[in-house]
Amino acid sequence: MPAMKDPPWDQRIARVMVRPLVRTPVTPNMVTLATLVIALAGAGLLAVGTPQGLNWGAGLFVLARFLDHFDGELARQSGKTSKLGYYLDYVSGALSYGALFLCMGIAFRDGWLGPWSIALGAAGTACALISMVLNLKIDRAQKLEDGDAVGYPGFAGFELEDGIYLLAPLTWLGWLQPFFIAAGTGAVVYTLWTLWTLAALNRTST
Repeated sequence: MPAMKDPPWDQRIARVMVRPLVRTPVTPNMVTLATLVIALAGAGLLAVGTPQGLNWGAGLFVLARFLDHFDGELARQSGKTSKLGYYLDYVSGALSYGALFLCMGIAFRDGWLGPWSIALGAAGTACALISMVLNLKIDRAQKLEDGDAVGYPGFAGFELEDGIYLLAPLTWLGWLQPFFIAAGTGAVVYTLWTLWTLAALNRTST
């Protein structure tokens, strides 16, 4: 499935909501770091494993992933794009998802998955970090500028990554463990997709 040419819906919403920050001292990198802190806090609460921890953790993590669109939009609208911001955004995303998978694995280690919960969480974390490296290589292969990044597969204004928004409602419904299994499997599939995409780009460039 190809990446979308038009921005996804959440990015379009962020484009409007970030406008009040354009003429303030707030920088895109500040937004990126704040987003990372919120994501790590959410993941940490998920690891606690209590109903309250799971609910609040899922809500914070979903909020962080929505706010992840603000730094790029702020950079474009304020003219503050930078190489540091480009790399910081990638690292923030990888650390956020890596922490999410690891913490969900910890949360369910005493459940019916047993030690496989930790293994799946570790696999998801590894995939998040590997995908970051592969996506950086894809950007270079496509000769994208520092303010741009490889797109996710998507359709009708929704990206593959938008599935993370299901984390909150599914957690509140008590279905986080099936989501964890599906997301861990999806992380592996996505990593294979990025690897295939990079290999295809390398073949066409030679």
